[in-house]
Amino acid sequence: MITTSSLTLDQFLALPESDVTYELIDGQAIPKMSPKFRHSRTQKTLLFLLETWANNRGFLQPEWAVRLQRQGRDWVPVPDLLYISFERLPRDWEDDAPCPVAPELVVEIVSPGQSFGAIAEKASAYLIARVERVWLIDTQHRSLTVFTANQMPRIYQPPDVLEDDLFPELTLSVSDIFHS
Repeated sequence: MITTSSLTLDQFLALPESDVTYELIDGQAIPKMSPKFRHSRTQKTLLFLLETWANNRGFLQPEWAVRLQRQGRDWVPVPDLLYISFERLPRDWEDDAPCPVAPELVVEIVSPGQSFGAIAEKASAYLIARVERVWLIDTQHRSLTVFTANQMPRIYQPPDVLEDDLFPELTLSVSDIFHS
């Protein structure tokens, strides 16, 4: 549903439900690429690996739209996975709406046909929008790249282990993500 006129945030949010997931980018409703097997499997694996850790700390949600700003405009991306702590979004929040604040973590999985450069540009936009960490997962190259504001991206590959002070007590083996 690529539109010819610019949509406002309210117009975008009022679009009828569809089998296709859309993101609001530069005033346009842009369809999100449909995941293939490796993408879907990796998303499921990450959800499983992070769920126990996140359980009493915050919301860990797949495919949940988030309301952000990009270049001074409303932006509603739909990350493959996001984590937002209960400090940022109260445990009792239950609105059936996009996430209203920037999460601590956004995970994007590179799909066939997507360039790493384009998705890295999206990672930069997330950081500017106050997301604290962006993980880009490249299933083809079996890598996890962590983007953090004011630091160079760091690449993890099996058998590396990811630990981050932002996520206390989380130890994530990159091998486990890729079923090594």
